[in-house]
Amino acid sequence: MRKPTVMVVDDSADMVETIGRYLGNEGFGVEPATTGAHALRRLQDASCDVVLTDLRMPDVDGLDLLEGIQKVDPHLPVIIMTAFGDIESAVDAIQRGAYHYVTKPFKMATVRALVERAGQERLVREQNRQLKVAFKERFGAMGLVGVSAVVNELKGLIQRVSNAPSAVLILGETGTGKETVARAIHRESDRRDAAFVAVNCAALSDTLLDGELFGHTGGFPGATGPRRGLFAEADGGTLFLDEVGDLPLAVQAKFLRVLQTGEVRAIGSEESRHVNVRCIAATQRDLHALVKEGKFREDLYFRLNVLPIRLAPLRERREDVAVLVEYFLDRRAEEREGPARRFTRDALRVLEAHRWPGNVRELENLVERLMLTCPTAEIDAESTRAALAPVAPVDPVEVLAAASVSLEDLEQRYAEVVLRHARGNKAKAASILGIDVSTLYRRDRQRRS
Repeated sequence: MRKPTVMVVDDSADMVETIGRYLGNEGFGVEPATTGAHALRRLQDASCDVVLTDLRMPDVDGLDLLEGIQKVDPHLPVIIMTAFGDIESAVDAIQRGAYHYVTKPFKMATVRALVERAGQERLVREQNRQLKVAFKERFGAMGLVGVSAVVNELKGLIQRVSNAPSAVLILGETGTGKETVARAIHRESDRRDAAFVAVNCAALSDTLLDGELFGHTGGFPGATGPRRGLFAEADGGTLFLDEVGDLPLAVQAKFLRVLQTGEVRAIGSEESRHVNVRCIAATQRDLHALVKEGKFREDLYFRLNVLPIRLAPLRERREDVAVLVEYFLDRRAEEREGPARRFTRDALRVLEAHRWPGNVRELENLVERLMLTCPTAEIDAESTRAALAPVAPVDPVEVLAAASVSLEDLEQRYAEVVLRHARGNKAKAASILGIDVSTLYRRDRQRRS
């Protein structure tokens, strides 16, 4: 393993030269700096593994430099050099994140050993980070995280079906990662450079879903103009229909026709267009039972069920819990550049014993919550159990009654919030509210008058 590179910072040029010459002769790389401000500037360009800095310096002192370094690279170890009478300040520096301190006068061998240890820890940490990146690229290339036999089998199945011409049906409980698997199939296929288009069939009303999927000419109230439709947007690529069990029967018939003929006709149009789309559907519902109840077309069910993929719930692959936790911790740390967090062994046992009704999504949300709320770097079993404990739901009606909100004000404010969530689409908002779109236009005119 190579010797670390050290930035030596002291307002005494003689001290910088003496330490630098000694460390250089010992095989270390050396970056000299004679002021704290100079060191901060050098860190923008120079690559170093350890900073060895004096505590007392004019302008930017050692504590200021420590604070500046933590903003640039919070994992860069900083060793403080200080006089014997300033040990209290050195301890304060360690509490602020410094690696260690050494008191003057010191033996050069002591400094060498301390710098070497800090530098080697830094190098090992960086190698581990690079290994994690390589591991994620290989092990998470499909976006699937896990070491269980179930996950390995799933990866093999994805590769086998990725270029098959038939539709794929992904079955699994909520939070098992159905869209993640759909995206993995798309990325592994020869359609990877084309569009991946996703729609949640349960999130839209019958009319809106029809127009979203197949397009429309725009000739009806509330339409802002013609719409190509998601089949057209996914032409050459993949269309993912989540919660396909919620498709209305009328839309199911049109969907089946597209699967059979490859042709789409927009609402209000007399012409059909050919589309080359790979369809992947997903549901947490029992489609076979829906067929028996007359709520799902049997012919569509058989058309979709050619390549079924069942996703195991997290409780059936508990060996993946610790791996998923590590993955979520690393991802959040990279996004926020905050302090590293970890779960204790006992905390992981608590997580592994949980049934996870919300599956991987529930686990991810829990990790996020504990990272934000736990005051210590180590998240212990007690904090984990507390986070898993059920919280009694608050009745929103009781809250509104206590706030003495009038019914008229409540209607107006609720309509405004729904319209905002619908991104100004009055037809969609009216469908959610269960009112005619003309009512929203009338409310809007009354508010402006």
